Amino acid sequence: MSSQRRILQQRKRKPIVLTLVFTAHVPRHSASIASPINLILFSLLIVLIYYRLRPSPPPTLPKGPHPTVFKTYTPPELKPYNGENNMPVYLAVRGRVFDVTPGRNFYGPGGPYENFAGRDASRGLACGSFDEDMLTKDLRGPLDDLKGLGDEEMGALADWEARFSEKYLVVGKLVAEGDKRVG
Repeated sequence: MSSQRRILQQRKRKPIVLTLVFTAHVPRHSASIASPINLILFSLLIVLIYYRLRPSPPPTLPKGPHPTVFKTYTPPELKPYNGENNMPVYLAVRGRVFDVTPGRNFYGPGGPYENFAGRDASRGLACGSFDEDMLTKDLRGPLDDLKGLGDEEMGALADWEARFSEKYLVVGKLVAEGDKRVG
């Protein structure tokens, strides 16, 4: 036992230290930040940031109708504006010419008011009639003076004119063939 006591005493004097030594391979130069994968990722990041922060294109307004010049029309000059051959649809009420092209389904070819397209529709609208005999037959003659219409019919015509004024552009005035002034 004496030898065991000696070993124990020696152990008490010198602590036993176990040391683990790891030998890992550490390269002598550090890794480069400019590796191909890093460059690709950085480029992708720049592109994503650009698309996220780029200014958006300014909003564009829809194209409006072509400008229409206020013009004086005679009945023969108004006649072609009946919606055929891609022409606009105009009609006249009490000497005012309205562009009713937005209502082409009503006033253009095949519509219920197609007789009024390109014509003075005053008498027909006042009487509530779509018949051809409500239209002026002689386009080179005087305009319809609306004689023979009663107060009720004139009121109906005023209502139609107000409706057209609210909804459609006035593009001109209708005058008789001999009343048109040059210049």
